Amino acid sequence: MFKDKVAIITGGGGGIGLATAQMLAAKGANVLITGRTKVKLEEAAATHPNIKAFVADASDPESAAKTVEAALGYWGRIDILVNNAGGGAIQPLENANAESVNDIFAINVTGPILLASAALPSLAETKGTIINISSTYGSKAGAGLSLYGASKAAIEHLTRSWALELAPKGIRVNSIASGPVETAFLKERLGLSDDQINVVKEQERNAIPLGRRGVPDDVAAWIVNLAESDWVTGQIIAVDGGLVIS
Repeated sequence: MFKDKVAIITGGGGGIGLATAQMLAAKGANVLITGRTKVKLEEAAATHPNIKAFVADASDPESAAKTVEAALGYWGRIDILVNNAGGGAIQPLENANAESVNDIFAINVTGPILLASAALPSLAETKGTIINISSTYGSKAGAGLSLYGASKAAIEHLTRSWALELAPKGIRVNSIASGPVETAFLKERLGLSDDQINVVKEQERNAIPLGRRGVPDDVAAWIVNLAESDWVTGQIIAVDGGLVIS
């Protein structure tokens, strides 16, 4: 089903993004992965001949058009857009400031909006799909996670609104609300120490009904499922071991 189709995956240098790229590539798709670190991206792209790397910062407004141009330059079409790149911070309200608010919304909200808009003409031609990556905390409250959660709630609302707006063009829009996954997010994005990470992981394992944190393939498999489900749109799929209902 994916032979010769083209996917863009932001934040594709590791974790969920890379796992998704590898799954799609294995099924015949051509995949452009983006991220900020060239070496990391090139190492990721080297895992499959159908994957190409493009250095782009999802929070930079100018990267959207450049990313779309890169994909079209390689393959001439775009069928799947996965807005996976994201940022987060444990940010108590008393410490909130304009910079921290702007930083998290730039990558989690503004970036996906601009990239989806830039890809829209190509997605309309292919009757393609947009898959946004949200979080359990887009709907579940968490102390110190108000900014992160609010940005993910925004992407879920965008998902539903875009699904209605773009359905006449044949474009489907869905979202995966991912739970905690074994990636570098806690260290690289939240900046936690190893001791802090161990505490967080233990707390999460205790809170998740299925008793474990996820792995990238858990989420990637659902992204691929949504990419090939022709009669599903406007949905937020929780893939979190039951954390959202705990």
